[in-house]
Amino acid sequence: MSADSTHKSQAELAEFVARAATEHGIPGVSVGVWADGRENFAGHGVTSIDNPLPVDENTLFLVGSATKTFTATALMRLVADGRIDLDAPVRRYVPELVLADEKAAAEITVLNLLNHTSGLDWNIIVDTGDGDDALAAFVEKMADLPFIGEPGGRASYSQAGFNLLGRVLENVTGLTYERAVASLLIEPLGLTNSFFGTDEVMTRRFAVGHNPDEDGNLAVAREWKLTRANNPGGGLATSASDILAWARFQLGDGLTESGERLLPTELLHRMREQTVELRASNLGDGFGICWFLREPDGVRTIEHGGSVNGQFVELVLVPERNFAVVAMSNAGPGGIPFNRSVVRWALEHHLGVVDKDPEPLAYDARRAQEVVGAYENEAMTLTVATDGAELTLAAAIKPEIRASADFEMPADYEPAAMGLLPGDGDEFIVIGGGLEGQRGFFSRDTSGAVAGIDLGGRMFGRVSAVSV
Repeated sequence: MSADSTHKSQAELAEFVARAATEHGIPGVSVGVWADGRENFAGHGVTSIDNPLPVDENTLFLVGSATKTFTATALMRLVADGRIDLDAPVRRYVPELVLADEKAAAEITVLNLLNHTSGLDWNIIVDTGDGDDALAAFVEKMADLPFIGEPGGRASYSQAGFNLLGRVLENVTGLTYERAVASLLIEPLGLTNSFFGTDEVMTRRFAVGHNPDEDGNLAVAREWKLTRANNPGGGLATSASDILAWARFQLGDGLTESGERLLPTELLHRMREQTVELRASNLGDGFGICWFLREPDGVRTIEHGGSVNGQFVELVLVPERNFAVVAMSNAGPGGIPFNRSVVRWALEHHLGVVDKDPEPLAYDARRAQEVVGAYENEAMTLTVATDGAELTLAAAIKPEIRASADFEMPADYEPAAMGLLPGDGDEFIVIGGGLEGQRGFFSRDTSGAVAGIDLGGRMFGRVSAVSV
């Protein structure tokens, strides 16, 4: 690529990012694209509306669940060394594990945790402190976590499952989770802008999250980071520059840029191979080892996103085209739609890949009455309602969870239009609001009645069928 075309590509990226950030009301964003063997970055806006500093490719953002790709890859290094067996029961490495279902506790494998087929519910909301025993104490609390199915039975996204994998890393290496990931991945890859500790982050430029206040105006999210026990599933702070370096490693053959082998090529590439199918999920068509797998416009991608209290990230890789894009934003509810728009622009602009949402069916009053009601998991409630002309979906953290938490939690998602999709009519897509583009499906019991809803890879059981 010539210098002129490189400059043009950089200018086009910066122009689109600035326009999209303004459209979605995001104070600060950082975007990186790896294409044609070159990096392009675009930063726009500020780190905080209260303490505004310019955002660039080295500004730190919390990447939430994209941290799971680091946890999974660190575990694969131990698999390569023969220290972990993916098909072994987790109790081989965490013998102290006690769960609500003793049979399931004995059967769950490492792979079940890595591809979210453990049967564990999403998470437990508990703060076990900032000490080196935080993960051990979290695992002790997991006896309170409900099961949503049998191990290996179906995929359901579990933060708690990845926190448990963090404890596997600790027990096998004899290090804290954070030190294990640093020594296995962050240091050998030269990721100098990637940290778990707030003491390290605070000496550098970092973004803070923003959420709407009671008047609908953006305000700084005062709870910046999740608890330490959630680090394996969502605690990394990093930059667009480091994430692109991480993406290049994932696109490669297991070697660092200096030639050190971190993983055998076959093990690294095994992480991209489908291990379980996903139904009607915008996150992907299936799970590999941690990675979500999709085929927009016939091109295979591996992806992972994340969110933490007003901060959002989306990372998409196209291995066959040696391409990657990362979008990071610091405000809800527009963060997810902004990130999706950047990813779609980059895919089309660089690869000619058009990633479009499916078209929903026309409103059907009979089908609407089948699905309206309240659905919940351990921490959240989804409300599906109808006004006689359209279906809407709202997502809220349970009031009792908010009341018992001693930290600020993300804002709820207000009702937004949703539509059922062609097929059996149980699949749907959200077509407005902060969850725009999110897909899912309604599940039924043996009698054929709607019994649950899947959204964002998580299952919510039906608790009420009352029309709103």
